[in-house]
Amino acid sequence: MKKVNYGVVGTGYFGAGLARILNEFEDAKIVAVYDPENAEIVAEELACEVEPSVEALCQREDIEAIIVASPNAFHKHPVLSAAQNKKHVFCEKPIALSYEDCREMIDITAKNNVTFMAGHVMNFMNGVRTAKKLINDGEIGEILFCHAERNGWEEAQKQVSWKKQRALSGGHLYHHIHELDFIQFLMGPAQRVSMVGGNVAHQGEQFGDEDDMLLITLEFGNNRFATLQYGSAFRWSDHYVKIQGTKGAILLDLQDVQVVLKTPEREEKFLLHESAEEDTDRTNIYRGLKSDQAIAYGKPNQTPPMWLHSIMVKEMTYFHNIMKGAEIEAEFIPLLDGTAASASIATADALTLSLNEDRKVSIEEITAKESLQS
Repeated sequence: MKKVNYGVVGTGYFGAGLARILNEFEDAKIVAVYDPENAEIVAEELACEVEPSVEALCQREDIEAIIVASPNAFHKHPVLSAAQNKKHVFCEKPIALSYEDCREMIDITAKNNVTFMAGHVMNFMNGVRTAKKLINDGEIGEILFCHAERNGWEEAQKQVSWKKQRALSGGHLYHHIHELDFIQFLMGPAQRVSMVGGNVAHQGEQFGDEDDMLLITLEFGNNRFATLQYGSAFRWSDHYVKIQGTKGAILLDLQDVQVVLKTPEREEKFLLHESAEEDTDRTNIYRGLKSDQAIAYGKPNQTPPMWLHSIMVKEMTYFHNIMKGAEIEAEFIPLLDGTAASASIATADALTLSLNEDRKVSIEEITAKESLQS
């Protein structure tokens, strides 16, 4: 049985969770980790070594693949270092905070012939796969419009997470890029975009500097559109994606936790996660019946909730199987050839430009600029 040795950059809440999952596989081993704050405690738990730098970790001859789960602004350096040392890479989303960095990371991993998988974990959610199958089976006809909301209200915090600091996380747009990525997976890359909003209700030392209300419009051509809402300035919270087609519609409800297919002939419900127990687990968190501050402000000693751990296991299983030589399924090619990552970041960059310059922006303004610079 081939055993794959891994190194991990970033052992906070999510990185530690991924490392634990891999270390439980019979044919996988976390050999070493790097994190300037949390490495020692996680290394002791996993019985692995601590390296003093990204370079030292990536240069180890006994490591074949690197898991990058550092804060978003610190993804580029370990990905480049891993590729230069011929290590395969799994990098948490968003892989970068600019299209320019995204393309550089994709190009160098391709040049060094190493796998580069983007950690868009929503693709491994049971309900997402159900929705994709319903669409592929023609249940709702051609997609005309998608609408997503991922919003709520945040109170002042004693400790401001890096996720709330725009320079480190990219703010809601980049850090919560799942819904944008999913919509573009269904409808293709957007052609022209616009975004309005700003920081309307969260100024002060007990908050970060990210925009807390973002209202987004995507234009795809052929009279197809999408809209999204992100932010922490919404007292009435919602988290869902609605997919409207010529024959029917699909709701992925990530708050009341269900998938609903609606056509003129019938209405049918499906699980969002792998089991009814996982769906209930997520529902209870959203309804305040169960606390889960770990997702927003977690530390490595906090473990993900049942529903999240389940899809993290699926994601790591998929990457690990590729490391062992498994073929990449057609559905997941965009996660491994740079398509999904670059399309999402290009759109996010165009939306940022739209907000800053108060105008509609063509995606080509972002991609063509990078092509000229290259």
